[in-house]
Amino acid sequence: MRLFRPCFLSGWLYPEALFRIDTGEKLLCLTFDDGPDPESTPRILEILDNYDIKALFFLDGKAAEKHPGLVSIISSKGHITGNHGYNHINGWTASTNRYVSDITNASEFSSDCLFRPPYGRLRLSQYRKLKRQFKIIFWDIMPYDFDKNFGSRNVLKVLQKKLRKGSLIVFHDTRNSIAPEILPEFINYSISKGYRFVLPVF
Repeated sequence: MRLFRPCFLSGWLYPEALFRIDTGEKLLCLTFDDGPDPESTPRILEILDNYDIKALFFLDGKAAEKHPGLVSIISSKGHITGNHGYNHINGWTASTNRYVSDITNASEFSSDCLFRPPYGRLRLSQYRKLKRQFKIIFWDIMPYDFDKNFGSRNVLKVLQKKLRKGSLIVFHDTRNSIAPEILPEFINYSISKGYRFVLPVF
């Protein structure tokens, strides 16, 4: 079963987390998880450059440690980097201490102030500890760009159907992601509908 938005209870469970930009304007934010990847990330950066769009990159700590040059390029282009953990741990199955330690270890290679939970899975005990240091950021639309079986047409249909003011959209800059293939079409569609791409104000 694919969930294209977080559970409706998520905003109640994590009241200080960000799911959407609070706006009445047609604003969108692009975010990318699990990179950097030497194949996917440069292609995505080139597309963003072509449209003069800035995005949020939630970096996998292990990948960021392996590819520090790509992390530097992301930052040098005016994008924001966030923490996505070091080992992409599932918060529902990990102890709070192990989970928080993993995030702390990733801070050196990504961010010590912005965090997105891997899989969107975060227990309340983990949330309470992490929110003392991090702004926790979820998303409004998950189009499953990482699932090649879902297909690019279906990904685009989900985006077009679910798009709304303030949406934070999560893509992936990983080797198996189809984000580089569909980004230009999605960006052009959004612009044609009057949307602008921005970064949230934290």
